[in-house]
Amino acid sequence: MAGRFAPRPTRATVRGGHVAVPAGAAAGIPRQSAAPARVRRWVPDGPLDLGLTLGPLRRGPGDPTFRAAPDGSVWRACRTPAGPGTLRVRAYGGEVLGEAWGPGAVWLLDALPGLLGAADTPDAFVPRHRVVALARHRRPGLRLTRTGLVLESLIPSVLEQKVTTVEAYAAWRTLVRTYGEPAPGPAPGRMYVMPAPRTWALIPSWDWHRAGVDDKRASTILRAVRVAVRMEEAARMEPEAARARLEVVPGIGPWTSAEVVQRSHGAADAVTVGDLHLPGIVGWALAGDRTADDAEMLRLLEPYAGQRHRAARLILLSGRVPPRRAPRMAVRDIGSL
Repeated sequence: MAGRFAPRPTRATVRGGHVAVPAGAAAGIPRQSAAPARVRRWVPDGPLDLGLTLGPLRRGPGDPTFRAAPDGSVWRACRTPAGPGTLRVRAYGGEVLGEAWGPGAVWLLDALPGLLGAADTPDAFVPRHRVVALARHRRPGLRLTRTGLVLESLIPSVLEQKVTTVEAYAAWRTLVRTYGEPAPGPAPGRMYVMPAPRTWALIPSWDWHRAGVDDKRASTILRAVRVAVRMEEAARMEPEAARARLEVVPGIGPWTSAEVVQRSHGAADAVTVGDLHLPGIVGWALAGDRTADDAEMLRLLEPYAGQRHRAARLILLSGRVPPRRAPRMAVRDIGSL
C-alpha cells in the first residue's frame, strides 16, 4: 500500500504553506461558472502546485477569506485597491483558469500571474543539503506567491505575534466575520472580505478583547491602518525598502515585516528571524542542532543567500522537525477575563 496515498500533512508542512487541494474530476478546463464578472486564462512556464503556492495565504483551516474547494479550485476574497473582489483559480494540465467577481475583479485578474509565481525564479535555487534537495524534488510545483497587497498579510501577521497559531487564527476569523463584508459572487460557504482600514480603526476595545487580542497587538493594527495608504505603497517597493517602511510603525519588527513581504512581494530571501520554532527546525534539519538560535540559523542558511526564505520553506515542507521535549504553549483566553 506504500505510496498509494499522498502523505498526511504534518505540523511543519502545514506551517510551510501546504494546503491540500483536490485534483478535481474533470480532465480539461471546466465550464465557467454562471455569469462571472471577468475571466482570464494563463499558462505558467513550469510546474505549478496551487496548494503550495497559495497555501501561505490561508490563516488556518477556517479562514473566511480562503477556501480550497472539493473540485480542485482555490477561492480568495480580497480587498484590492479597486474594492472588494473574489477570485477563483483552478489549474488543469498546463493551463490556469481565473474567474473574478466584484469591483476588484479586474485588479485580481491583472495580478493573477504574480499571485501564481510568475515573477518567481525557482530555477535560480541550488540545494546545498540533502534534506533541501529531496524536499525540492518532491515538490516541483512550489512557487513563491506575490499578492501585491500589504494589509491583508500585515494584520493577520500582527495577530500572530507572541501567541499560538490557534489563538491568532481564531482572532482573525472572529474579526473578519464580524466586521468584514460577504465576498462578491458565488463564493462557497461563508466567505468574507476583510474589513476596510476605517472599519478596523472603529472596532471597539471590547470586541478586540472578545476576539482574544491584547491591547498591544490591537494598538499596532490601529497604528498601521491609520497610515493604510502608505502601507500599501510598500507593495511597489523592493522588499528591503518595504520592510523598512513597515517597521517605522511601532509594534512592527523584523519578524512581522518578513512574514508580510514573503507574501506581498514573493521575497525569496526574507527569512523570518525572531521566531520561536524556526531556528530549531532549521538547525535540526541542516546540522542536527535543535538548540540553534537566530544567528546559527542565519549561518546555516548562508549558502542560500538570495533564496533563504525558499530554503526555510522547503525545510518546513520536508517535515523534519526535532522531537518534542516540552508541552505546547498554553492557549490563553483573554476574552473570558
